[in-house]
Amino acid sequence: MFEQAFKNIDDVLWKEAGCTTELDYTEQTSWLLFLKYLDSLEQDKAMEAELEGKKYTYILDAPYRWESWAAPKDSQGKLDHNKAMTGDDLRDFVDRKLFPYLHGFKQKASGPNTIEYKIGEIFGEIKNKIHSGYNLREIIDHVDELRFRSQSEKHELSHLYEAKIKNMGNAGRNGGEYYTPRPLIRAMVQVVAPKIGERIYDGACGSAGFLCEAFDYLRSTGSRSLSNAEGLTTSDIKTLQTRTFYGKEKKSLAYCLAIMNMILHGIEAPNIVHTNTLAENISDIQDKDRYDVVLANPPFGGKERKEVQQNFPIRTGETAFLFLQHFIKSLRAGGRGGVVIKNTFLSNTDNASVSLRKALLESCKLHTVLDMPGGTFLGAGVKTVVLFLEKGAPTRKVWYYQLDPGRNMGKTNPLNDADLAEFIELQKTFADSPKSWSVDAASIDPATFDLSVKNPNGGEEVIHRSPQAIMEEIAALDAESAEVLGNIRALL
Repeated sequence: MFEQAFKNIDDVLWKEAGCTTELDYTEQTSWLLFLKYLDSLEQDKAMEAELEGKKYTYILDAPYRWESWAAPKDSQGKLDHNKAMTGDDLRDFVDRKLFPYLHGFKQKASGPNTIEYKIGEIFGEIKNKIHSGYNLREIIDHVDELRFRSQSEKHELSHLYEAKIKNMGNAGRNGGEYYTPRPLIRAMVQVVAPKIGERIYDGACGSAGFLCEAFDYLRSTGSRSLSNAEGLTTSDIKTLQTRTFYGKEKKSLAYCLAIMNMILHGIEAPNIVHTNTLAENISDIQDKDRYDVVLANPPFGGKERKEVQQNFPIRTGETAFLFLQHFIKSLRAGGRGGVVIKNTFLSNTDNASVSLRKALLESCKLHTVLDMPGGTFLGAGVKTVVLFLEKGAPTRKVWYYQLDPGRNMGKTNPLNDADLAEFIELQKTFADSPKSWSVDAASIDPATFDLSVKNPNGGEEVIHRSPQAIMEEIAALDAESAEVLGNIRALL
């Protein structure tokens, strides 16, 4: 039923002039889903209060509740066509009254971790792109069919929503920024192995894939990691809901996706802050601001302005390098992390890269480097590695694993969980194999701190030629071309 509803919504959005890409489809579906979810949450809370003989105070005023403007019902529980707005009336109400009202919540909220603040933040950033009130009415009717009541319903919706985010990632460069392949995230979570009671952080959370997968992992392993064999206690559940997952996200669309994704996974008021993480001076990070676990795939290739670079001891325009400094500083002593980064970080010879590798090896135990194959990230032409680290002691030995799934990766052949099973198994003991080996920190060149992946077990070593050699080859090829053209000209 849910799958058909999502398909029907996409079909209507396809006809809508204001929505042109998969990004627009997901964005517009998100704000409607959020309001429908909010309505279900409020109704549940009102019912609970009534059973306890208390009065429930609604978050939204009566005219702005889903049941008033979107789906007013008659005595039979069917849509009341006499009260339900459509066409220009509906569009004007949404654009001129509903969105400004909801945006106003940001000023009223008592703090950034309240659902009121999230409402204000989302509706200050997202705009309604469904310009036809008739299309909007049709979409609202489909959204109204969705139910958020039971855990199984939320579970199914979260899967469908993940699929939408994945499609969005495949749709183009911008969408790809918000999507990390879930098998890779699951492998990273298993290696870092968070526990209930630890604070988990992603400062570039995108659509919150890392936080959602960590939540699923803790829900399923919670009973095994505790003496309580029956599963999670009420206090564990409260800890997971309120004091475990923390994220920051700069972009408006990704922020909304993250909130919606976490809500659908079962976290009612996600601790996601809408901010530019890198605008924070890392020297201001104190013990109370630190986390036990960092899991992240920061954006690479981006450029930050000079004033943002001033917030970091190692100044560079490469966003991912700034994020890595932020993550190291954000971990408490003994804290653990898994961070995706471009593989050129391991061997670049510029001052920032060398200084950052030195700082990483001296302040953290970099115990594992997972070398990912090309094509892991759809639409991104870069190869990546995953750094697994523990803060507080210098690196003594680095274990490398070169992932080779035995096929070309791509849209029709994406990464899957089976591809990473051997890595997860061997990593537990840092075992050597044809794809894995260890390097002593003492053997790392103290001048360059080069950490590049060189498989001693017969893997091909990637030798990067010097710019001088490349330029000489180009000149030789140009001379050869000129000679051939000269010969052809002589024949004419």
